[in-house]
Amino acid sequence: MKNVIVAAHPASVFTRWFHVWMAGVCCLVAFVGFAPTYWMQLAPGTFVGSPLLHLHAFLFSAWTLYFVAQTILAARGQVGRHRAWGLLGVSLSTAMVFVGVTAANDALSRRLAAGLGDAARALHIVPISLMVFFGLLVLAAVATVTRPEIHKRLMVLATVAVMPPAVARILYVVNVGGVAPGARPGLGPLRTVESVMTSTLIADALILAGVVHDVYTRGRPHPVYVVGGIAMVAVQVLRAPASTTQWWYAIADFLARFNG
Repeated sequence: MKNVIVAAHPASVFTRWFHVWMAGVCCLVAFVGFAPTYWMQLAPGTFVGSPLLHLHAFLFSAWTLYFVAQTILAARGQVGRHRAWGLLGVSLSTAMVFVGVTAANDALSRRLAAGLGDAARALHIVPISLMVFFGLLVLAAVATVTRPEIHKRLMVLATVAVMPPAVARILYVVNVGGVAPGARPGLGPLRTVESVMTSTLIADALILAGVVHDVYTRGRPHPVYVVGGIAMVAVQVLRAPASTTQWWYAIADFLARFNG
């Protein structure tokens, strides 16, 4: 009896590898964004920052590489290995949240000591809300690990949620026409909450790619992208009015006590 080889449908192949491409784009954005303001400054020793920032860079860079590796395993049908490596993702994301919040609190403490006051308190809502939202998305992804269609989209949303800083650095390099040794965002004048919206919305555009993919393959967007995308944009938009309230100033002062 002759073996019959059935070719995979182009749409199914596209769907299987789509999230690999999404992960690859996120990884590329992350490394391109931080290359001139971090990676290329390591060899000549021009990077200005505490050891905490090096740990921060290592963890967040590792996450994008981990995400690519996990999507490749899933695309190849190696579900067992994908789940076996899932514990690493839980540990890595947990470390990212703690280190991310600690680094942000350390920056806030230094800015308050420099007399930046309420401006520093207001800006602090950006990294804190980003890390909390990222942590919640990863937690939801872990809880739905047996429901792959939900799980993989939550992982995409979680990774997109931490892309704005990388996008902001790409815009920074473009705006200044290159980066002088030791230069990076955060060392110059303090930014405002409103000023980060551009990089945030550009990063959010990655979600639209997932929505288009769903419309093409499912006929409609998956609820995870609809609900998660709306929630992400809502958090980003509401930062500005919430950042100048007395209750947020009180939270910021409380967090400043737990600096690195």
